Formats: sequence, C-alpha cells, structure tokens
Amino acid sequence: MYYIGIDLGTSAVKLLLLSSDGTIEKITSREYPLSFPNPGWSEQNPYDWFRQTMDGLKELLADCDKSQVAGVSFGGQMHGLVPLDEKGEVIRPAILWNDSRTTEECDYLNNVIGKETLSGYTANISFTGFTAPKVLWLKKNEPENYGKIAKLLLPKDYLCYRLTGKFATDVSDASGTLYFDVKNRKWSEEMCDILGIKEDWLPEVYESYEAVGTLLPEIAQQLGVPETVKVAAGAGDNAAAAVGTGTVGDGACNISLGTSGTLFISSAKFGVDENNALHSFAHADGSYHLMGCMLSAASCNKWWMDDIIGTKEYGKEQEAIEKLGENHVYFLPYLMGERSPHNDALARGTFTGLTMDSTRADMTQAVLEGVAFALRDSFEVAKKLGIQVKCSKICGGGAKSPLWKKMVANILNIALEVPEIEEGPSMGGAMLAAVACGEFASVKEAADKMVKVKERIEPDAALAAKYEEQYRKFRQIYPALKPVFYM
Repeated sequence: MYYIGIDLGTSAVKLLLLSSDGTIEKITSREYPLSFPNPGWSEQNPYDWFRQTMDGLKELLADCDKSQVAGVSFGGQMHGLVPLDEKGEVIRPAILWNDSRTTEECDYLNNVIGKETLSGYTANISFTGFTAPKVLWLKKNEPENYGKIAKLLLPKDYLCYRLTGKFATDVSDASGTLYFDVKNRKWSEEMCDILGIKEDWLPEVYESYEAVGTLLPEIAQQLGVPETVKVAAGAGDNAAAAVGTGTVGDGACNISLGTSGTLFISSAKFGVDENNALHSFAHADGSYHLMGCMLSAASCNKWWMDDIIGTKEYGKEQEAIEKLGENHVYFLPYLMGERSPHNDALARGTFTGLTMDSTRADMTQAVLEGVAFALRDSFEVAKKLGIQVKCSKICGGGAKSPLWKKMVANILNIALEVPEIEEGPSMGGAMLAAVACGEFASVKEAADKMVKVKERIEPDAALAAKYEEQYRKFRQIYPALKPVFYM
C-alpha cells in the first residue's frame, strides 16, 4: 500500500509517496507566492495552497498503481489564521506564523490578561506568531471580515477541509493557537471567551494519527484513487518532522540546525517550565513535547560566510578550526532577536572576547559554538523539569557539517544520531497516514520500523568538560548585555 505525506510549507508544498516497507517512491513540490502587504505583514492565499497541492498530487501519483493508495496526512506551517465564511469560502488572505503585526495584541494578552493566566489556560504565553493575537487583530482592524467568520482553521486544516469536507484539526497544531488547553487536549473555553471566539467556529480536535474521514468523491475521481482513501488529521510541522526522524516516546529528542534552530523533546508527562521559556505542546504520538525555538541558527553561519567574509566555501573555512573548547571569542546568535529561552525581540548578535591575536577562524568557530551554546540554554530548561535526554537526533542543513555536529554533541554532552532519511514533515505525515490506516499499531511502532540511523556521534569526556567551562562563561554574556540592547 501507499501513503501520502503533504508538507504545507511557507514557500512550497512538498509531497511524498511512501510504501508500506518504508521506501520513498517519489517526492515532488509546488511553489506558491508569499505576500508582504505592509512592513512586518506576511500573508498567503489558501486557494494557492489547494491548487498547488492538487497539481502536486497528480504528478506524485502519475506513475504508481493508484488503486494501492490507502491514506493521506499532513505536516504544516503552524499558527496561521485561515478564516472561512458560512459557505466555506476564505474571507481574507491567511495571516502567517512569521507575521509580526500583532505586537499590541501580544502585549495585551501577556500584560493585561497576564502570562500566568495564559499559561494556566493553555500552558503557553503569547508570541506575535501565534493565532490568538491574530484573532484580536482581525476583530479590531477588520470588523467587517471578523463579522463574517463561521470557521477558524489552521493552514494544513484548510487542505484537510478541501480534501474531505470535514472541519478538523490535530492536537499538536492546535497547541500553537493559544486557545487550546494543551494538558487536557481540548479547546480552552476561558481563552475563547477572552478572544471572542464562538465554540462553533472551531474544528473538531483529533489525535494526529486518527482518521478524519475519506477523500471527497470528486477529489478521489480527479486523482484516480479509491474513494476509501483515509485522511488522517496530521500534525504541525515540527511535530510531523519529529515523527519523521523517530523522535517519539519519553525522552526522545531532535535538534534541527536549519535557518532557525529547534530543540524538540518528547515527554510522556505534561510539563511547563516556570518562565514559559519553552513551548509546551501536545505531540503527534499521543503524548506531549517541549520545544525551544531559536530564531537564527544555520542562518548565523550563512550571514557570517556570505555577507561578512564573502565566501561560499563553508567547509574550507571550518578546516582552519583546530582547538575545540579553547576559543576565547564568544558569539551571541541573536541576529533577529531571540525566542527560546529569552523571549527577547531586542536581543542582538555580538562578538565578545576579541583581542589582537583573534583570527578569522576564531570568529568562525565562535559563530558555530554560539549557536550550540544557545541550544544548550533551552536544553537546560528541559533538564530542570526532570527530563533526561541521553541521545538526540540531529537534522537540518547545519547538520551536514561534521565539525558542527561534534560541537553540539560535546556542548550538550549527549550522543547525536543522524537519520538515514531526512524528509521532515512530509515523511512524518505519510507515517501518520500509515498508522491511521492500521499499517502500524502506533506512531512509536511506525518510527521504530521506518526510521534508520546512518551515523552516531558520541561526546568526548575531556572535550565536554572544556565546553562545560566555556558554557558557564557564555551564559553570563546575555544578562550582562541586556541593558545595552534596551538603550
């Protein structure tokens, strides 16, 4: 049998066809435009998502036995606001996760409603990217559009609606709205009252691996597949990517060194740190997860290489780095402010410790180490909650660097495993579809059977000890400079 994973990203939709034995049969993608109507705004047309998804599905299935297609599911960009009217039509362009127009609304939620209240209702506090402040913005600035609302969907859930006719979401994606009770895995009545959201505006909530329904007959006919094809609820992109890397089960961890950086830790128990430094969300495997998000990770190295020293020879620059754990130069990787664990939009990138004998290699090394130290900051928050992580998967563009992986392993003092296949949310989506169709009894079983490891990096005790001392110095730099950032 075949299972389809649909990754609805910010710039393109990526589609993956997976066979029962874990073989990826085909991958395709389709791009769509991103709109910036005003400074800080970021929007997309949901109709573009659907059109390009359907075109991509037709290409994906062109050469396979379509009668063997059994299930479809999703991974998708989180937090976006997709308002529909009573006819199911899109009222206005979707407001995306990277839209920053809601500063006033976030301030209201965090400071007037109060962070403690928000955390009590949802396990999280407000960020500009979350969905709740977008609802308040729409209510204040576009009352006519707000008055037309019959349904509020998240981006991937709009695709689910168009494919099945069902209004549904999953627990992991709903966790990022700030009107979802994460602990009890249901919509928060209290937050909906605060936001003015009516109960019937909200889709039904499913576990990520549960079937929402089957394809609409007209959709099945267009694609040439059986009408019995099941559609599973799917997951937010980070949770779906975690499934795709096998990051399921208590204490499982994944580090992503992409443009941004994430530390994703699966936990059997619900937990919230005292400062809400990490996101506390429901996981796609039926449990929970904590996630630290840093806004600039591999993008720090790209900035340093491309824009500052002017080279594309990333590997060659790293060859000059020899003495790990002994660098006297430190780098704060806050080029776009920082989210986890500081939640400080005014934080800035800095080099510290430069002397007359500092070299280009020292500064390159500091950039790589700074990102790893910042990941360690979030890792320390999780450890304070009693979560023990001995090993983590690692993925993303930055994970292609053997040196960077060695730094991360020793700075966090854990083993790192590199998955054989790195296809992110699309792979996770296909695996969730397989679980929904009964191919596997659980998400854990699917991960155990489908995810293979091609490389393992162990920390070195002596080097980890050196980095421990360096990390103690690094963690003093941001608090010391914070007053300067606010001047």
